Amino acid sequence: MTRSPIDRLATAVGTSIFIGYFPIFPGTVGSLPGLVIYVLLSRVEIFSGFGLPWLVLLGVVFAGGAVSAHRCEKIFGNDDKRIVIDEVWGMMIALQGVPVEARWLLSSFLLFRFFDIIKPYPARRAERLGGGAAIMLDDGIAGFYTAVIIYVLRLFTG
Repeated sequence: MTRSPIDRLATAVGTSIFIGYFPIFPGTVGSLPGLVIYVLLSRVEIFSGFGLPWLVLLGVVFAGGAVSAHRCEKIFGNDDKRIVIDEVWGMMIALQGVPVEARWLLSSFLLFRFFDIIKPYPARRAERLGGGAAIMLDDGIAGFYTAVIIYVLRLFTG
């Protein structure tokens, strides 16, 4: 079946430039671009610290991710494992305000994967809504839980 240019673009975005095709643990591998984006952008002055530039970027990634994930569902099927743009977005949320230090980056990554897998309330409920926005939202919730726990841990450990 020949795909349209829109389908090809949606596939590239939804699979995070085809990282979603990784044969094992595509969600875990798909989270890595979010970590890389965070580390690289944290070195750019306007992105140092949480603020309006990050909120705008998160909004753009959410919107583009929701549209592409919705289209990818029509191509691949319901919440296919190849769709990993949601992991990228969730990881970017999880890392907000985290120092670029190995212990905090690794802790955030592992906690995010844990929450993404177990889908605590209301993540599982959001996932059941269906569509591209729902695909994105459950990972956003996992990222939010991660960010809160990391923030609390940093308060007590420095």
